[in-house]
Amino acid sequence: MQSSINNPQSTISNLQSVIQFSQGSLQDYVDCRRRFQLRYLLKVAWPALEAEPAYENESAMQQGALFHRLIQQHLLGIPAERLTPLAKGSELNRWWHNYLEFKFPSATALYPEVTLSMPLMGCRLVAKYDLILVEPEGSVIIYDWKTSAVKGTAYKRAKRSWLLERLQTRVYPCLLVNSGTHLNQGKPFLPEQIKMIYWFAEAPNEPEIIRYSADQYARDEAYLKSLIAEINGLGPEAFTLTSRVERCRFCTYRSLCDRGVEAGDVNELDTELELAVEGEFDFDQIAEITF
Repeated sequence: MQSSINNPQSTISNLQSVIQFSQGSLQDYVDCRRRFQLRYLLKVAWPALEAEPAYENESAMQQGALFHRLIQQHLLGIPAERLTPLAKGSELNRWWHNYLEFKFPSATALYPEVTLSMPLMGCRLVAKYDLILVEPEGSVIIYDWKTSAVKGTAYKRAKRSWLLERLQTRVYPCLLVNSGTHLNQGKPFLPEQIKMIYWFAEAPNEPEIIRYSADQYARDEAYLKSLIAEINGLGPEAFTLTSRVERCRFCTYRSLCDRGVEAGDVNELDTELELAVEGEFDFDQIAEITF
């Protein structure tokens, strides 16, 4: 008998068992339907490396996760002088000092690592934000920390056009409009009050600022509804492999999909792909900071 992994006809044909979406799962679907199927419908844990050398890739992911944790602890009130000794390693230490030296705007409220959710098309859409900062005049900024490493001696910035296409850029502000009232004294944030800032740890004074609007909110909400409706309506045979084979080199399922065996070289990652694999950090899987 064929397994459900190799026989897509035995795969769940709708999302009755998938009740929660995130920007990460939706991005997986947009990037490769087959990866979405394997990861979220079949829940296949495939023992393969994302990139080689494994130690260097794992170290970069851990450094990024620790950086997020340090900022969270600092924003919750732990003094910087107690956290700084924990920023070990040249990259993490540099990122941390770049964060400490960056001048953030005045705020009436800071919400680090806050999770919001909303019902959508019979499912739930969920996002965990690095930081939501409410300004005195009522505007709100979504900050997202990006810790992509330097390649050689130069830092390669992600293109604005690429960031605008990411599901994260569409999900986060849309969800804040729908579910952020408890962060704004019971009043919903208007789309025009929101901007999203991608803050690059290697280029702290060159953030990417994306302003929101009512028109963009309407487009995003319609797009997200249509995307989930599309996924719900697919038959199992429609979860096809991506045509962009270069993505497969850094996908753990590449050997399962007959798209190669060896992982791609982590040093060959371009900035855009690196930002994609940076992923969503799960703090439940990161060791607590101790003093």
